[in-house]
Amino acid sequence: MIFQTIRQQQPLIHCITNYVVANFQANGLLAIGASPVMADDYQEVEEMVAIAQALLINIGTLNDRTKSAMLLAGEKANKLGIPVILDPVGVGATTYRKETVKYLLENIHFAVIRCNLGELAAIVGVNWQQKGVDSGHGTIAMELEATSLAQRYQCIVIVTGERDFITDGKHSQWIAGGHPQMTEVTGTGCLLSAICGAAYSVSHNPYQQLTETLTYYKKAGVLASAFTADIGDFQIALLNAIHRLSKDGAASCIL
Repeated sequence: MIFQTIRQQQPLIHCITNYVVANFQANGLLAIGASPVMADDYQEVEEMVAIAQALLINIGTLNDRTKSAMLLAGEKANKLGIPVILDPVGVGATTYRKETVKYLLENIHFAVIRCNLGELAAIVGVNWQQKGVDSGHGTIAMELEATSLAQRYQCIVIVTGERDFITDGKHSQWIAGGHPQMTEVTGTGCLLSAICGAAYSVSHNPYQQLTETLTYYKKAGVLASAFTADIGDFQIALLNAIHRLSKDGAASCIL
């Protein structure tokens, strides 16, 4: 089970992420047995990523300083064969975000792009009404566009939502499950991106392991909801559920 494998191997995940979710991401990685590091200054990111097993680039609170750090870290990771995960948070909200993601995709090879439907639409150029960093609404041939994006950048594309979709450009799969409370607190998608980095780094079959990651992350959401109906407690319950799954495996899903 992938969460248990992560706990056994304890990979170091370098997160250049946003300040809204940094603490939750770090605690989530610790809960699953990985080691987080949140370095984002351009003077140290190349050195830091060199000792990591995966790099996460999350543009949630993007600025020019972190943009430079993302490029340096991503290029260094590519040279060293370290997988890089892109979480293009709110990419469709502003021109600056769109141009930055385009620039990063042109200069860094990403192993995984983990996005929501609105973010996918923005990356592939489909007209969409983005609502800040939320998905928003519009019309898109999601499976076709996600598969095309995976083929174009030779990566795995994950589109999360009520059902998740994963494709490597050749194979694809839908994953159902989860709980609505996962959309009512900030950071659950960002944490998933970090966990995807951990899962990719410990695997010789990334597509299979990431599919399993999506499955069990949704199970963690269901497990968390069974322990609290209060939204303020949900993040803690989710961390507890991830921790239990990483220690006890599928047996933790039996309530």
